[in-house]
Amino acid sequence: MLSTHTSLLSGDTLDERFVALNTFLLEQHSIWREKPFIQQQLSWEADFPELSSWLQARSLAHAEDSHADPYSIPAPHPFGGWAQRAQQLCSVDTFSQAVLGARPLRMQNGVTERKWQQIEAFARAVHGDTEQSFTQTQGWLDWCAGKGHLGRYLAWPDAKLECLEFNPDLVSSGRAISQKYLTHAQHTLCDVISIESTVPLQRSGTVVALHACGDLHTHLVRQVSAQQTAALALVPCCYNRTQADFYQALSKQGQASALQLDRDDLGLPLTATVTATIRERRLRDQSMAWRLAFDLLQRELRGVDEYLSTPSLPSTWFNKSFAQWCRDLAELKNLPALPEQNWTILEAQGWQRLAQVRNLELVRGLF
Repeated sequence: MLSTHTSLLSGDTLDERFVALNTFLLEQHSIWREKPFIQQQLSWEADFPELSSWLQARSLAHAEDSHADPYSIPAPHPFGGWAQRAQQLCSVDTFSQAVLGARPLRMQNGVTERKWQQIEAFARAVHGDTEQSFTQTQGWLDWCAGKGHLGRYLAWPDAKLECLEFNPDLVSSGRAISQKYLTHAQHTLCDVISIESTVPLQRSGTVVALHACGDLHTHLVRQVSAQQTAALALVPCCYNRTQADFYQALSKQGQASALQLDRDDLGLPLTATVTATIRERRLRDQSMAWRLAFDLLQRELRGVDEYLSTPSLPSTWFNKSFAQWCRDLAELKNLPALPEQNWTILEAQGWQRLAQVRNLELVRGLF
C-alpha cells in the first residue's frame, strides 16, 4: 500500500533548481560566510544596521525559539527577502511512503528513539519508490552499517542481508543481533574505502547507507556507478568530513560552478543541534558563553583584536568555577597568568555575547 505519490525534482526541473540555488549562494556569499562567534563585527552590519540592532537586542531564549523556524522571524529588511528566497529554494517534495508491517519489538533494543524513527522513515521511502528495484529485491547490502540496524529492518523477515563495517566490535555485536531475527545475514569486517568493498557491490543489487559521512558517501556513489549496481538508497551527512580542501562535486553542473565550499562552509548545517538533549544544550550554551567571555578577556590582555582558537574540552572542565576555568584555559594556551578580574561581570558579558551571536547566526541559518 502506497501513499499518494508526489513528483520529485528531476531532469530540467532539477537543473533549474541547482542553477537558482547556486546563483543565490554566490550572490549572498558575503552574508552567510560571516561567523558571528569569532567575529565581533560582521561586514554586513554596516550595510544593514537596523537588522543588526534588532537581532542583537533579542534574548538567548528568542534565538533558541527561532532556530527551529527562522523563516517566520519578523526581522527588518532584508531578512524577510532572504528568508523567503531560501525557503523557496529549499522546498522539496517527499518520497512516497509505503505502509510496512511492524517489526519485532525487541529489534529496537539498543537503538535510540530518534534513530529508530529515521530507520523507519528510510524504509518507508525505499519501499515506496516503485520506479526502483527495492520492492523486488531479495537481498540488501548495508554499507558502513555499524551494527546493521537499518539492514535488519529492511531484510526482515526473510531477505538476505550483508553488512559492511570497519569496526570489529560493531561487526561482532551486529552479527549476534542478526542471528536472533534473520536466517541469511552476514556481517563483514571491511574498510568501505578500500578496493575490497567493490566485491560485495558487484554481487549485490540493492545498496543502502544511512548517515554516510563526508568522503564515505562520495566514494560509495562513485563505486556504485562503476559497478552499475541496480539500486542505491543513500542519506549522506557531514559533508565537511573530507580530506579535500574544497568540496568535490560529482555532477557536471557542480564541477562547473564557481562556488567553492571549504570545510567550514560545509559544516554550516551542523550548527543546528536539533538532536541535542536539554542537558546537552545547557552544557553547549555554558561552553559557548564561557568561551566568548574568555575571548573578550584574551583580546584585551594580548592587545590583539582577533579570535584565539581554543581546543575542545571535556565536560568535566565545566564543573570548575568560571574563574578557574579561565585560568586553566589561559595556561593551556600558554598565555601569561591572568590578573584578577571581576569574574561575575565577565561571565555575564559572555552570556550577553552568546545571545547576540546566536541571534546573528539566524542569518547564516537561512543558507
